[in-house]
Amino acid sequence: MDELQELLDTHVAAGTVPGAVALVARGDRVEVRTAGFADIESGTPMAADSIFRLASITKPIVAAAVLVLVEDGVLAFDDPVAKWLPELASPMVVRTPDGPVDDLVPAVRPITVAHLLTSTAGYGFSSDFSRPAVQALFSVQKDGREPQHVPPPDEWLAALSRVPLGHQPGEGWLYNTSSDLQGVLIARASGRSLPEFLAERLFEPLGMTDTGFAVPPEQRHRFTTYYRPSADGFERADGPDGQWSHLPAFPSGAGGLVSTARDWHRFARMLLAGGEHVLSAESVRQLVTDQLTRSQREGSELFLEGQSWGFGGAVDVDPVDPWIVPGRYGWIGGTGTTAHLVPSTGAIAVLLTQVASDGPEAPKLMRDFWTLANAERTLPH
Repeated sequence: MDELQELLDTHVAAGTVPGAVALVARGDRVEVRTAGFADIESGTPMAADSIFRLASITKPIVAAAVLVLVEDGVLAFDDPVAKWLPELASPMVVRTPDGPVDDLVPAVRPITVAHLLTSTAGYGFSSDFSRPAVQALFSVQKDGREPQHVPPPDEWLAALSRVPLGHQPGEGWLYNTSSDLQGVLIARASGRSLPEFLAERLFEPLGMTDTGFAVPPEQRHRFTTYYRPSADGFERADGPDGQWSHLPAFPSGAGGLVSTARDWHRFARMLLAGGEHVLSAESVRQLVTDQLTRSQREGSELFLEGQSWGFGGAVDVDPVDPWIVPGRYGWIGGTGTTAHLVPSTGAIAVLLTQVASDGPEAPKLMRDFWTLANAERTLPH
């Protein structure tokens, strides 16, 4: 644990991040370390219960909520999503992934619930952002780190339906959009808003009291300020009274949640416990198991180097780097967050910072944290 504290202190002192919270756990042993500031201007110190914008480590939580509806019998993996998302009943697909958006063919199969869970629905980002279909998607898929700038789900989905798919459904993994579609699907299939459904079926049963799509006034003193890197160090991008001070029109299943390290740990412990009255052991197994073929991953190396995809999160498959552990499940977020669990060892590792990432490559602090967290000497016994 001294090494973990030293790692955080070193990166804060070097100006990599203003502050950080790190959690490593195995079984009932949980260790949390903090460093630096939750807000630079006020000098507010980081705390173990500081609240962060989760960004894309929202995705595993929302995928788990889809599985709740599968277990309820409301959804089935092979169900065409057009039953609930009629805007996607007749999608058109670019003839080739690199082709123009006016050279289209009809989808040869419907988009299913399983396609959304595995991010193979045909919508999303590939490693090549210059592809015309990806460029067209940018007009709809806004930066999830600015939730108040996204239109309501019905308007968003109507706009998305006019964008062609980059792959035939089921034939290629593409990043991000499927998780937002999962959020809309949950709301329409359940008849509840996404925030209401997640609170009732996941957050309340698991005691995730600090997780949601907005931070109430009485808890904003614990909410970290979000920064972007600048020539002078850090530029304030959003404060506690900013974009997460009230519910957005579009609660993003791809990256809209705020939470704490201990709340994400509670979610991870549920998975390691085989579902813990929230999900069945079989649903958990599917969530954290590689669901892709090698051909489906082609063209996604920018996002998935050494990794594949389960439901809503990456699964390590190829130990090309020292921090990759085969079978490890989790993901990273564009606000400087990362959270993983290793089913074979029961290890959990969560690192929360508040600095925007410029791209999908994990920054050095994350890679150093993973390497240290994976070391046997670092895990609590």
